[in-house]
Amino acid sequence: MQQAVYNFFATERAVQEVTRIAKENNIAEPILRIRVVPGGCSGFQYAMGFDDTIEEGDFVFEFPGLKIAIDQFSMPYVNNAELDYVMDFMGGGFTIRNPNVTGTCGCGNSFSCG
Repeated sequence: MQQAVYNFFATERAVQEVTRIAKENNIAEPILRIRVVPGGCSGFQYAMGFDDTIEEGDFVFEFPGLKIAIDQFSMPYVNNAELDYVMDFMGGGFTIRNPNVTGTCGCGNSFSCG
């Protein structure tokens, strides 16, 4: 039986911003953990933060100076998604462009997948 192939992408700007934040917090070898958690109006939300370890079963994606770890539950929901950092008139922030999303709530903080 063939296993599914998973991908996750990050823009250069997102990697730069994560590594900048890691450096400010004295994190020498940053691991950014991205999770999908139940919650919000539409069913799921993203959670991101630095982690100290890579767990057994994690999917790990490597970028210059940064590793992104995604757990087995979350990976199918973010397959082929892209982490970006965007700046606008209101400031900057991280966003995930996710082709698996079939709907979002009015506030934009949660999503559903079909």
